[in-house]
This record gives sequence, structure tokens and C-alpha cells, in this order.
Amino acid sequence: MVGPEADLAFHGEVSLREGSVRVRFTPQNHGPSDLAGATVRLRWSTPLVGVERLPEGCLRAGVSAVLCRTGALDAGSAGSPVEVVVRVAGAPGEVGVRIDTAWDGGAVDHNPRNNRHAVLALDTGDVYYF
Repeated sequence: MVGPEADLAFHGEVSLREGSVRVRFTPQNHGPSDLAGATVRLRWSTPLVGVERLPEGCLRAGVSAVLCRTGALDAGSAGSPVEVVVRVAGAPGEVGVRIDTAWDGGAVDHNPRNNRHAVLALDTGDVYYF
């Protein structure tokens, strides 16, 4: 049995400053079907040593990953913004962050490119968009 068709998308920003990485994103469902929810996976290229701000609905998932639920996403709508702030090991000059779907509620997504992102953030405090 094939699940509903939904086009999940995640758009947001990443910044790095002195070992603190901030990821802020908004989940979107371009449809055509509603989703009861999805789970977004955030993975850092450097192990996490601390979580400065982990919002409700997010949890650690290993040495360098966090999972966040989106809540219900109606077709053609955007969910609530999610902001995760973590500390990474050492004092890296750059950190890679990968954002993708860990669980989509059984939906079929014919356009997965807009829910898989890789961002390289330099330790400048600058904001990098995805």
C-alpha cells in the first residue's frame, strides 16, 4: 500500500560562532496531501558537547545528531519555526550541518531535494541559508 503524496521542504539558516552552532528552520508541506507529522534530522560534522537550547519536540540522537518533530503539516502550509542551538567539540573553524527527513509519516515525496540540505558554516557568526 502506498502512502499519501506530500512534498516536504525545510528552509532556514545556520550560523557558527566560537563553537556555538545555531540552526533555525521552517518545515513546509507543498502537498497535495496533509501530513500528521514528520521528523527532521540535524547532523553536525563535529561531535556535540552541549545543547544550549533544545526546543520541545527535539531530542539528542547520538554523538552528533538531533531529531525534531514538525507537528501536523496541512497541504500548502508551513509549520512552526524550529531553533536548535548546540555546542560542538573543540574550536572548529567550520562545521558542516546536514538537514533531512528522518520520518515522513509514510508519505511519498517525489521531490526530496528540497528536504535534504548540506550547509558549511564558517566560524564568523555569518548566517548561511538553505
